Amino acid sequence: MTGPEPLELPSRASKDVQKYLLPGEAAVVATRRHWAVLIEPTVKFLPVFVAGAWLLLFDPDNRVTSSAGLLVILGSLVYYGLRVGEWWMRHFIVSTRRVLLTSGVIVRTVTLLPLRRITDLTWKETLLGQVLGYGTFRFESAGQQQALSEITFLPGADVLYRRVSALLFSSDWGGGAAPPRVVTTRATPIRRRHRGRFRRPGTGGATPSPSRACSDRAAG
Repeated sequence: MTGPEPLELPSRASKDVQKYLLPGEAAVVATRRHWAVLIEPTVKFLPVFVAGAWLLLFDPDNRVTSSAGLLVILGSLVYYGLRVGEWWMRHFIVSTRRVLLTSGVIVRTVTLLPLRRITDLTWKETLLGQVLGYGTFRFESAGQQQALSEITFLPGADVLYRRVSALLFSSDWGGGAAPPRVVTTRATPIRRRHRGRFRRPGTGGATPSPSRACSDRAAG
């Protein structure tokens, strides 16, 4: 494995990648959250919008109910528009060095987590997530609790999990540590003196000392 495959990014995600990634840093994952994240705001929006429309059309000649209905409709549209805009602008980006989450419609915010601090990755899918194709990433990192510890409604469960796992746990992509260096040394034989005798390594015999040799000649 030589590196991540090139990605075909949407226009909005491509702008975030070009703006926030460092030189030499390649994007491995760049996606917005699954459209299922809009289910909850849609469920909240529709009844309010219908109620506002009913007030507006119930008695058009009544200025009070008509004005109230119009305000309710406008408020619900602003709420739903902001939620859709937030979904459209938020991107989950994983590069060869960091995990980033860009968000914000009016004020842009970028939250990042270096890959070297990630110690564990958990992927969770609910029953509805398995049907619609989304899940939750949970990152465990060394140090304090991170803002990117849990990211919900990520689409493409199998593809994202394989890409991020390969990035975190592959030495080619910077996830694995280099193996320890092993240094071997060769022992050099040395001579040691043992009580007046010289013993060479690898020999079982002993060489008599000079004083012993002189006394032997005098005796002879």
